[in-house]
Amino acid sequence: MSDYHHGLRPESRIVHPPVEEVAGSRPLGVPLHQGHVFAFPDSEALADAFTGPDGAFHYLRFGNPTVRSLERAVADLEGGSGALAAASGMGAITTVLRALLRSGDHVIAQRSLYGGTFATFADLAARWGVDVSHVSGDDPEEVRAALRPTTRLLYLETVSNPTARVPELPALIGAAREAGVLSVVDNTFTPLLHRPIEHGADIVIHSATKYLGGHSDVMAGLAVFADAELHHRVWHHAVEQGATLDPFAAWLTLRGMQTLGLRIRRHNESALDLAGRLAAHPAIAAVHHPGLPGHPDHERARRLLPDGQGGVFAVDLAGGREAARTFVGAVRLASLAPSLGGVHTLVLHPASTSHRQLSDDELTAAGIGPGTVRIAVGIEHPEDIWADLEQALAGL
Repeated sequence: MSDYHHGLRPESRIVHPPVEEVAGSRPLGVPLHQGHVFAFPDSEALADAFTGPDGAFHYLRFGNPTVRSLERAVADLEGGSGALAAASGMGAITTVLRALLRSGDHVIAQRSLYGGTFATFADLAARWGVDVSHVSGDDPEEVRAALRPTTRLLYLETVSNPTARVPELPALIGAAREAGVLSVVDNTFTPLLHRPIEHGADIVIHSATKYLGGHSDVMAGLAVFADAELHHRVWHHAVEQGATLDPFAAWLTLRGMQTLGLRIRRHNESALDLAGRLAAHPAIAAVHHPGLPGHPDHERARRLLPDGQGGVFAVDLAGGREAARTFVGAVRLASLAPSLGGVHTLVLHPASTSHRQLSDDELTAAGIGPGTVRIAVGIEHPEDIWADLEQALAGL
């Protein structure tokens, strides 16, 4: 990427991702390099290619021109020194955790987490003996109180899934850094809206399946590193684990990212508008959107996410589990589906799907009730989305 492009705002840079140069011209779009094996003129050159993430391309599991373009684009988006692309968001998460943790280590994690991440920590505890302490994310003193000599990692989400809690990221990360503990932040919900590395985070995670890809047609994950040495350290583990992103998936993600600036603005505006309307509906007991004044993290969200609080929020239906199941089955424009961040509006009942691994007590601790429904707002006209939600609520 040229020095000129580095001077542009993120919304502009993302339209001009780094492209591997070809003789005599420069393609505007990133080419799809589907080949996975590269030949070398001598054994020394091939041996050198195995040494790090920036070496010559030789075998897909270690790197590919299209995949590297995606890694460079997302690293630039987050202000990192480098990135690793994985076959899914969970692939990125597990690669990072298994590279950095070993038996006997201790992790401090936000209490309200994506169900897959919560389950991964439970698995690490059961099989590896990695101990996990959960904190609310509201007070850095919770982190300081939870610290142990064996603490290796602080794990947070910029906006939690599904109840849209916003932790006090800078202070929490600062408390971890004081103790020499690495911090990992899942920024899937808020690309372009927040850059955790600027607040001291060491690693930023994205499920690129969601907003980065943006069209529900690709599965991918990224881990972005503030420090080059840490990037290299995790890369050596990543290539052995094999959670490698396919070049075509990388190409689709790059294509989707070019409209991220336009899409994220529509997601944000529509979600806030719909959350406000739902808060006044008699069938809704509570709305969990940090852009609304009644949300417990409202002032924090305005400070940390001044350009928007994301396109995903949750509602608690007054009729509980049965009302939630009826509602998600009654939508027509929206779809009942287990993802988010695409152009379509999606609804989900977390207690029976994405967070099914949690016990009743763990669901309560995460703020998820039997009648909680997650709404991931798409880019359809907000009046059409509202008409659909309203007709579904009318049947309760």
